[in-house]
Amino acid sequence: MYAPDRESLTDQNRIPFLPSWVTSARAEAPEYVSFLSGAALSHLHHAISLDEVPMNLVRDRLALRAAEVTVAFAGRHETAAELRDAVHFLEPGDLPGPAGEIYLSWQRAVRRPVQANALHKGLGSVSSQLIAQSLAPKGRAPVEHAVSVLEECVSDDSIPVVAALILADAALARSLGWARILPVFALGLTTADLRKRDQSLRLACHQALQVAIIEILRHISECTRGVRNLAAVVPKLRAKGAAGAVEVFLTQDAAAASALPLPDRAARRLCDRLTSLGVLRELSGRDSFRLYGV
Repeated sequence: MYAPDRESLTDQNRIPFLPSWVTSARAEAPEYVSFLSGAALSHLHHAISLDEVPMNLVRDRLALRAAEVTVAFAGRHETAAELRDAVHFLEPGDLPGPAGEIYLSWQRAVRRPVQANALHKGLGSVSSQLIAQSLAPKGRAPVEHAVSVLEECVSDDSIPVVAALILADAALARSLGWARILPVFALGLTTADLRKRDQSLRLACHQALQVAIIEILRHISECTRGVRNLAAVVPKLRAKGAAGAVEVFLTQDAAAASALPLPDRAARRLCDRLTSLGVLRELSGRDSFRLYGV
């Protein structure tokens, strides 16, 4: 049985990071690379199965990271802060812009169940037949099946890269029995990787999983610690409706005070209070139109 090193563990020894024989390996042989990615996936599967991991928050934060990466794939340079602004301050009838639309695509993907109908609503450029085929691994190894889905999609010029990556993540999630998508391929692949085919693409995807899962485990650790700290102060909050407002931050990457289920003034006071307690961060760095998150 794997026993993690002391230094590989988080603050409360609950979310172990990947062992060093995975993170430090520089494998090139396909068999070795696939073995390492399988070990990393197994480790991730265990981590996301832990009750204390706030998966809704983790997925929401990974959606932002995936958007940040794939916006760059499109030759754009929006930062995470700019992406948050593009989505969180939309008024009815506003358009999010190209980068904001990419972020919304990832948000919708991670929040919906891994089902053909749900995916098709957010992947209009992909046929329902291809989505259904992608969710039917037919006995293939999970990563091999996901790579075949990715290769088919990126070889079709009518399918945007974001949709291809989401569908590959969906194929992997379905094969592994996950209820919702966890963005992994976007966090590890490069634009050069997406031009590869056959064995070269498979090798790149296995290597990408190792890279991505290291980052994902870090987000899991940070989100779990942040939620634990925030939840601990809820009993001390006396404002009516505070618990419901805090719940927003326990499940979303960021929110404006105006998005909380409280009157505006009470919402701003609650955000200031939680920030002063060190359990909430102001993410925008502005004096107005502020965003907060764990």
